[in-house]
Amino acid sequence: MVGSSIIRELKKQGYSSVIGRTSSELDLRNQKEVQLFFEQEKPEYVFLAAAKVGGILANSLYKAEFIYDNLMMEANVIKAAHDTGTTKLMLLGSSCIYPKFAEQPIKEGSLLTGILEETNDAYAVAKIAGIKMCQSFRQQYGDNFISVMPSNLYGYGDNYHPQNSHVLPALIRRFHEAKINNQPSVTLWGTGKPLREFLFADDLAEACVFLMNEYNSPEIINVGSGVEISILELAQLIAQIVGYRGEIINDLSKPDGTPRKLMDVSRVRALGWHHKTDLHSGIALSYQDFLSRNENIK
Repeated sequence: MVGSSIIRELKKQGYSSVIGRTSSELDLRNQKEVQLFFEQEKPEYVFLAAAKVGGILANSLYKAEFIYDNLMMEANVIKAAHDTGTTKLMLLGSSCIYPKFAEQPIKEGSLLTGILEETNDAYAVAKIAGIKMCQSFRQQYGDNFISVMPSNLYGYGDNYHPQNSHVLPALIRRFHEAKINNQPSVTLWGTGKPLREFLFADDLAEACVFLMNEYNSPEIINVGSGVEISILELAQLIAQIVGYRGEIINDLSKPDGTPRKLMDVSRVRALGWHHKTDLHSGIALSYQDFLSRNENIK
């Protein structure tokens, strides 16, 4: 989702020499393949958007894959970029790198100041390692490697897997299926009280191109909407957009995850970037994209 959004944004801004590989074309976990790709293509600017991602369930069930796959992808790409003289690299992290009970809104300086959320700690540790790797190569070799921390993302090309997706696309699918199957209710994990911030992936792509041109600090920088919503309110909004009129039931036996996760985006705004897509509009666009790519979902 993020990689394709960045490619669209680059082309929209007139960049013609854009090189991209899908996971089926290049396994970033394979050091030899990655090194060969960099030696052959010698990319000047690298957006490292690839990652193994998922919601609470996937993060809880597949901790080994989440830490291994993400560590390998980051390590291979960052090292190959250094070895082949890449001018600049951007690592895309996640808001889950921050402590579970970080002061809100979360400032970049909160990194490594407290315990992580246990449901996604393996993924978070992998991303923190990537950040430290970028900073280490910069400190030791002078590489211009930067790290950007997006809030929760959604948009065109999202993952709508019934078990492994993030909360927003998972709810789009769940409410759509409930609507077409005339189900009287939809179950929501936890209390619905946790607060989350969401950013349309195309807005992130614009921010990434902006920061690739304008930002050169070793310190991480947050990118988000600066707007939060409770999971229950999000569910109600998605149900409205999808057209589902049944009941929403809370399953209190399931975990909530981090209680609140709003990022401080004052630094990126001070540089001149601000998100454009409000949540209602973004969900409506995402739902239309879901319908166009999932005609057989019943």
